[in-house]
Amino acid sequence: IVFISEWVKKKFFEDIFFDSHSKTEIIYHSIDKVNKFNNKKKKQIIFVGKLNQSKGYDIFCKSLKKVLTNHNDWIAFSFGEEKRFQYYETHKNHKNLGQVPHKKVLKIFEKSEIAVIPSRWEEPFGRTALEASSRGCATIISNKGGLPETTDHAIKLKKLDVKNLENELLKLINNQNLQKKYQINGFK
Repeated sequence: IVFISEWVKKKFFEDIFFDSHSKTEIIYHSIDKVNKFNNKKKKQIIFVGKLNQSKGYDIFCKSLKKVLTNHNDWIAFSFGEEKRFQYYETHKNHKNLGQVPHKKVLKIFEKSEIAVIPSRWEEPFGRTALEASSRGCATIISNKGGLPETTDHAIKLKKLDVKNLENELLKLINNQNLQKKYQINGFK
């Protein structure tokens, strides 16, 4: 049996007595490697995924109000869609660009300083976090499902709420050394 994360494997065997895992394996998602770290990043915060509460889109939008007001030289972009889209109040420097081709999203990650994946839903793995980190974004993730398995070099939100996300975004924006540390280590 092949699983995409340790979390999925644990969920599969939850409440089942099974002591022989020799016929199980975890094979993580893979990505195409980027050969060179992009040092010329833009002051951009990125969200990619379904634009709904289970993905934490509401938390992302609300956290930007304070962050972007205090740092008006930064912008934020959301990429994705939702059939039952619900508008969340946000900042004027936050633009929703809708559905964008995957290759273009990867290029945007390469040019962006920060990516945020604040999922409430227990992600089986979290490919978006892997892609963002591998493209040199300082990545902030929730501690749900298999997301923590995507990278050892992301900020894991201790509490999934607007205030905590605001604080972590402000730490990265205000501390260039910390930001670069997450970017370079995630890229490696």
